[in-house]
Amino acid sequence: MRLDSNLCWLLCRNLFFTILQPGLVVGLIPYLLLKDEIAASSSFQSLSNFRCLAGLIFLAGFSITADCILRFAVQGGGTLSPADPIKYLVRKGLYRFSRNPMYVGVLTIILGEFVLYPCIKMALYFVIIFTLFHVFVVFFEEPRLKKVFGHNYVQYTSRVRRWL
Repeated sequence: MRLDSNLCWLLCRNLFFTILQPGLVVGLIPYLLLKDEIAASSSFQSLSNFRCLAGLIFLAGFSITADCILRFAVQGGGTLSPADPIKYLVRKGLYRFSRNPMYVGVLTIILGEFVLYPCIKMALYFVIIFTLFHVFVVFFEEPRLKKVFGHNYVQYTSRVRRWL
């Protein structure tokens, strides 16, 4: 099967914005917050129940986020970045249950990191990121989507919850 060059370019742009945005939020910043805890922790050779739970939560969040990013590319014709937004409203998959499953996925990854390294820094980080996501969604993203997609978006918001 040969991939269309436009789809390949779109997937490359999605990869770039994935590394730049969620990669920063769930990768670099948590690492910087947790580097002392990571250095002080024992080897990962013993898998405690909390480590297994943390891994499952992390994988769930990663799966949710990856599914949403692929849907943005394939069904939405755009990326997760406001700089390169979707052209078509995505309402399938997890978007049938939540208007913002990608944010839910990212928050789930952070929750998995918190379970692995339970500390006040990660708890505060989770609250700060959720607050920033909520403010961004309510004051920027939803008004923009309403303007771009009009009545279709309004109908969608009446049927599907913002978060869960």
